[in-house]
Amino acid sequence: MTQHNTPRIRRAAERDIPEIGKLLEQVDMVHHLGRPDLFKIGRKYSDSQLIGILADDSRPVFVAVDDSDRTLGYAFCIFQQHKADNVLTDIRTLYIDDLCVFEHLRGQGIGRALYEHVVRFARDNGCYNVTLNVWSKNPSAQRFYERMGMTVQKTCMETLIDK
Repeated sequence: MTQHNTPRIRRAAERDIPEIGKLLEQVDMVHHLGRPDLFKIGRKYSDSQLIGILADDSRPVFVAVDDSDRTLGYAFCIFQQHKADNVLTDIRTLYIDDLCVFEHLRGQGIGRALYEHVVRFARDNGCYNVTLNVWSKNPSAQRFYERMGMTVQKTCMETLIDK
């Protein structure tokens, strides 16, 4: 894919699982290298879990594909809503659980196309906002989301306890 081609974004299907699995491994390695105390080497979802996720309309997954329908990247999403919560309003949110583009394809606008598709999908499905979490040990992802116009909603902090 060249810099000038815009990828096609579609809902992920079972035939995409092998490439999605490779992307999941890339994401895991970024997390493992940044925080080996928290992340084992592996994958977030097994193939059988992916089959269930892909069939669940409350957890839409999108893939960016080239003209030959080869997977270039993905966005895992989850609809969230806090109905009858004592403090939170019941806005509908589309949470991006994971967004990844194959490492050798980054910088070609694929991530932007995926993100913009997710935002349009959220708008079309009555969402108030799109949210995600990004790890502090992944500054390139932070910069990408800032370029997409995202702002910090909250910060999660920790204290490590010595044993």
